[in-house]
Amino acid sequence: MRVDPFLEAEFPGLRVLELELESLTVRPRDPRLESAKARILATSRSRGTTLDALREAPLFRAYREFYWRVGVDPTKTRPAAEAIARRVLGGRELPTINTLVDAYNLASLESSIAIAAFDRDRIHPAALTLRRARAGEEFVGIGMTKPLRLTGVEAVIEDEADRELVAVYPYRNAERSKVTEATRAALLMMCGVPGIDDEALENARERCRTLIREACRPDGTPPDAP
Repeated sequence: MRVDPFLEAEFPGLRVLELELESLTVRPRDPRLESAKARILATSRSRGTTLDALREAPLFRAYREFYWRVGVDPTKTRPAAEAIARRVLGGRELPTINTLVDAYNLASLESSIAIAAFDRDRIHPAALTLRRARAGEEFVGIGMTKPLRLTGVEAVIEDEADRELVAVYPYRNAERSKVTEATRAALLMMCGVPGIDDEALENARERCRTLIREACRPDGTPPDAP
């Protein structure tokens, strides 16, 4: 994905790592993934981290600072990875969406990195650009019933092949390109912001790859199959 030079100059260190996965079988749920979820949630809760301590976690602070600068109030809309961590530490279960979304939510919980996913067949990966929004642009996010009119301060990802927005970065993806049970290939993004290094993003990518391959492999495929 191309990052607009003006946005890159404004936010040195802005970086996105991508992961493309094919031959996926996305299901409503999977017992193997549910077992992994139970283990990962138990491990997260056993660390003894408090909700107050999350506020000072360096990765979450980096996302919150970026949110403020792109017109999103992080006290009202928590950064995605922080929202997941807070939910788990608060004793609640993660929502069950489908095996691909559930798998990358677990990767986000483990890595503290915001992760976005798109149905690759509904976008043009080579034409994606991360840029500032234009005042008056409209965006329809997942679950929205009417478009959001942008102010021009937000960071957005545009599919330049059809001039459509696929995300307000790094917190909401478009309805039109969301991952569903019909998805057979996905493009995932490890959403970096200034203050988050390449190692953290790479760790998230590899964990994402492992969990999704296991959760979205066809029935009968051995667990260690690529």
